[in-house]
Amino acid sequence: MPTIQFRLNGATVVVETDSDQALLDVLRGRLGVTGPHFGCGAGECGACHVMVGDRAMTSCDMPMWSVADKDVVTVEGLGTVEQPHPLQRAFIAGQAMQCGYCVAGILVSAAALLKRNPSPTEAEVRSALDRNLCRCGSHNRMVRAVLRAAAEMAAS
Repeated sequence: MPTIQFRLNGATVVVETDSDQALLDVLRGRLGVTGPHFGCGAGECGACHVMVGDRAMTSCDMPMWSVADKDVVTVEGLGTVEQPHPLQRAFIAGQAMQCGYCVAGILVSAAALLKRNPSPTEAEVRSALDRNLCRCGSHNRMVRAVLRAAAEMAAS
């Protein structure tokens, strides 16, 4: 079985795995990273989003070979309890989540957007989160939270 090396939340990881195994399966089953969730299994809902480079990508249908020698960031890599990412603070302050199942993927999608575009418009935020499905109806609060985080990041 091949070994695949990549950087997960800033730390180098080496995993012996089938190169076609889904990244989500390795993250959750082998590495104990539970932020990305299994939603649809077809790359359509965004619950499993991780950031690869500066792009939010679905990890449920991403083969391990495709992350070799790349940077992968999950919601766990955005911030800590002691020092949350501005997005995490804004989501908490704006009560921009309900059940929480989709939130990890949405935070990662928003972080990828802000990495590429630190001052997005509301339309750009909505477009960036369009691939993330949420059944709780918190979308407007989520958009406001992303804009709030962008303003906080710009001010610091």
